[in-house]
Amino acid sequence: MASASRYQFDAALAVAIAAGVLAAGLLGGVDDAAPAPLDLVLLVLAPLALVFRRRVPRAVLLVAAGCGLAYSLRVHPDPVATVAALVALYTATKAAHRMLAIVVALPLAAQTVIHELMSAAGSRTAFQDAIQEAILPVGWFVAAIVGGEVARQRCAYLHEAEQRVAEAERTREELAVRRAGEERLRIARELHDSLTHSISVIKLQAGVAIHLARKRGEAVSDALLAIQSASSDATRELRETLEVLRTDQSGPSSLDRLPDLLARARSTGLRVDLNVTGRSRLLPAEVDRAAYRIVQESLTNITRHAGPASAAVTLDYGAKVLTVRVEDDGVATVDELPVPGVGLSGMRERVAALGGRLTARPATGGGFAVRADLPAEIR
Repeated sequence: MASASRYQFDAALAVAIAAGVLAAGLLGGVDDAAPAPLDLVLLVLAPLALVFRRRVPRAVLLVAAGCGLAYSLRVHPDPVATVAALVALYTATKAAHRMLAIVVALPLAAQTVIHELMSAAGSRTAFQDAIQEAILPVGWFVAAIVGGEVARQRCAYLHEAEQRVAEAERTREELAVRRAGEERLRIARELHDSLTHSISVIKLQAGVAIHLARKRGEAVSDALLAIQSASSDATRELRETLEVLRTDQSGPSSLDRLPDLLARARSTGLRVDLNVTGRSRLLPAEVDRAAYRIVQESLTNITRHAGPASAAVTLDYGAKVLTVRVEDDGVATVDELPVPGVGLSGMRERVAALGGRLTARPATGGGFAVRADLPAEIR
């Protein structure tokens, strides 16, 4: 788009200069005589070449300067004939062809100075006037080259500044990634040092209690078995979480462990039904993991706060969206949660990070309903 815009500008510039020099040539012929066809061709060809001044600046400079010099030699030195050459000098210098621009400008300037000096016809006053007249066109050539060099230096400076900004941004990103990695490692160490020991103690104590009960011939309570199973699962999940934190990689698929999650929930006395609609398929790892965590957090809240209740978990596999619904018929509301919004906030953040949508509110017929719509296009 930018290249096309520059080409259109160059084309408009070339047409405008061609029209101007052609009109000046027709109105300002020598001794009021009409210019020859070849002279008109030379006047028009030089500015029209400017259409390609950015693509082939050296070739355009040679064409514009050659046409201007030929016109000046055939007719007379005319500032109008050098307009295209001035633009070409500026463009070539800006494109880092400064030496070529100087070499080309020398004969143009020399031809102008010689013509003005020869027109003095030996008069001292006329000779001084001729020098003054020659200074102006020579100054134009110098200004075109200097302007091109200034523009080149400015473009080089801007490019260098952009490079520095890009390098600084890249450095900041690398620093942020490194700091994030260091923070993940710190969190992993804290989790390992604090939670691993506590969960291991719970698992050990539950195992000892089960062993002693069986040794005495007593029935092992379902709650004790659930504690042992939950602590084993917690140890495994904590280990996977620590691995993710240390390697910054996504963990394994999670919804395939959903039956185990529902079995643990049922072991606490909660009645849970699972309904799957649509065509079950492999999901992106982050969506799979988020769906599992949403069901896990919802069932945990139901177990803790809903009282005697039953729950229904529904997975609806749509073409582009996976809908997860967890509903219960208990008595708890959001306001009754011990820490209002903490668990739901975590679910909302998880869903929002994937570009999905989460709703959580008391159900119409009682209980509580959680619904998450997660983007999961077929792959």
